[in-house]
Amino acid sequence: MSVMSATASVGTQSAENKAAENKAAENKIPATAPLLSIRGLEKHFSLSGDVLEQLKFKGGRVVREQKFVHAINGVDLDIQRGEALCVVGESGCGKSTVARVVMGLLNPTAGEIHYDGERIDQLGAKALLPWRQRMQMIFQNPYASLNPRMTIQQTLEEPIRLHHPTWDYRQVKDKVSEVMTSVGIAPDWGARFGHEFSGGQRQRIAIARALAVDPEFIVADEPISALDVSIQAQVLNLLMDAQQAHNLTYLFITHDLAVVEHFGTRVAVMYLGRVCEVAPTATLFAEPLHPYTRALMSAIPRLEDERPQHLRLEGEVPTPIHLPSGCVFHGRCPHAERRCREEIPRLIATDNGAMVACHGIEEGRIPL
Repeated sequence: MSVMSATASVGTQSAENKAAENKAAENKIPATAPLLSIRGLEKHFSLSGDVLEQLKFKGGRVVREQKFVHAINGVDLDIQRGEALCVVGESGCGKSTVARVVMGLLNPTAGEIHYDGERIDQLGAKALLPWRQRMQMIFQNPYASLNPRMTIQQTLEEPIRLHHPTWDYRQVKDKVSEVMTSVGIAPDWGARFGHEFSGGQRQRIAIARALAVDPEFIVADEPISALDVSIQAQVLNLLMDAQQAHNLTYLFITHDLAVVEHFGTRVAVMYLGRVCEVAPTATLFAEPLHPYTRALMSAIPRLEDERPQHLRLEGEVPTPIHLPSGCVFHGRCPHAERRCREEIPRLIATDNGAMVACHGIEEGRIPL
């Protein structure tokens, strides 16, 4: 090939590459698209009852009053394939509500949820069915998540028959035996009912039910918090083994920081319905940035002589019914200033690979 033709070929290829890059930019497709993407997610629960209960007499006229619990308030999260994103925060911060909205068990008030590039938050039950095979959930309470009127065999057969209606009896039975064996349960236990098992065994059955349809994404909502400490490690190791064997991606909801350090690839810290900080697990535990994250990390019991000083937060946690203006943490933050009380902070990237929503970090008022 001549120099002129080679140059023309390179020029044509560069033009094609540039056109592809422009098209990707127009469609907002990143170079490594996440498996799950959440943008501006909100969920509000009404406390006002029906329309008649909302009508009040004030100042000689009828007015309509509505009250809401603002459980989620503008959550942005990306979950990459093969990772375990742990969501942590104190009780009532909205982490379990995020899990249920992602799975379609609750409808979002606002925002978007994209799975593998497709928006799914607006889909109806029938249109969502193919996605449910790819997305499964493990619930917190193994004593309530299993139907007491169904045997374990029936419990595990149900999702398989739903998503594989053409399978015959032998295929379904073989699949049930396979998933039971994979979670350490004897297949001949299938004739028994849920109440005949311990908490750890029930959670193994719940994990088997989630794995029965070969999903690629699992939401685990505090799956070990209701178990004895002696059983928690077994179930956690089972989840990690399943991730390796099936190439699973996890959204793992927990309040146990020791579990996060052992299990998570990345960590998202939530406070009052908002994400404060997102960082790789090792980075978060070594260099927490947000004042709330630092307070959480300082509360971890440690045996080292030079352990960090415990940070004691002042004030009360605001109610999600009447959210504070600006940063939801400003009432308890020792670094809060006027901007913190008036403007909602956005997640910004930092040099250590974390993302933090804090005006003090952005302005350099809080040392890194």
